[in-house]
Amino acid sequence: MTEPRTDWTREEIAALFDLPFTELVFRAAEVHRRFHRPDEVQLCTLLSIKTGGCQEDCGYCAQSVHADAGVKATKLMDAREVLQRAAQARDAGSQRFCMGAAWRNPKDRDMPRIVEIVKGVRAMGLETCMTLGMLTPAQADMLAEAGLDYYNHNIDTSPERYGDVITTRTLEDRLETLDNVRTAGINVCSGGIVGMGETRADRVGFVHTLATLPRHPESVPVNALVPVKGTVLGDMLADTPLAKIDDIEFVRTVAVARITMPMSMVRLSAGRESMAEATQALCFMAGANSIFTGDTLLTAPNAGDDADAAMFARLGLKPMQGEEPMRAGGTMREAAE
Repeated sequence: MTEPRTDWTREEIAALFDLPFTELVFRAAEVHRRFHRPDEVQLCTLLSIKTGGCQEDCGYCAQSVHADAGVKATKLMDAREVLQRAAQARDAGSQRFCMGAAWRNPKDRDMPRIVEIVKGVRAMGLETCMTLGMLTPAQADMLAEAGLDYYNHNIDTSPERYGDVITTRTLEDRLETLDNVRTAGINVCSGGIVGMGETRADRVGFVHTLATLPRHPESVPVNALVPVKGTVLGDMLADTPLAKIDDIEFVRTVAVARITMPMSMVRLSAGRESMAEATQALCFMAGANSIFTGDTLLTAPNAGDDADAAMFARLGLKPMQGEEPMRAGGTMREAAE
């Protein structure tokens, strides 16, 4: 199989964005069918294992100490509680269990419990994903030795827009962590957020950054901003509703991500709870093949298992199956049957 291109130019990506909408979706669907089954969608569950108190000043995040969003800081969850939640996700049909801790970076004293959690979740037959902030090479090696399948570290937006969203770390810091993760042998999960008041040129730059990495992320989450009162962007965009990305432009972003990163899982992430079912259907047509299930994404609301099961039934979609057999009994599995 030919390796995907990593030499995309901004001009080429901009030209994709500028295609007539139906032509763009058609091309993305062709690429998607070449590498993925069009009727299968990967189900992932996301759990906040340590909430709030993060020292970063990300303008979209309710968990930042710089935000006034009413999120109470918690300690790292006990491993047994995390494993219980993972078992519930598995029984509801999830293939991947993603765990997030609101840290700038984990401290070495936290790593033994993190390793215990990774090993326990993997033993259940679930894919594991962690997002813990920036990692040193030694920490990435520890996670790799524990068997971590994926590490999530989003680039968030374009290089030009980055400093308007976050000032406590640079895009280069994020890319360094991605390099540490890749060097350790862990699959990379990296995407970003649209609808933060950026321009299309910023969306071009966002996709370009990911599509020209030496190796594409295995997972690319595309989030629509959920404006939270008390965050910088939530308060700013509350007064400028036209800054919210429209549905067609969101689908265009998904389609361009699929064309430029053909073998990656493209995930509909935050913001899906407010999307019309027709918009989500267009995203699946345009190459999205992964979603988060459940009622909550860290601290943001999500569509919920029952709503997703009903949507899958109407669209004729089914949950993607992992290499290990999944237990029957969840609402998503019932929808597939």
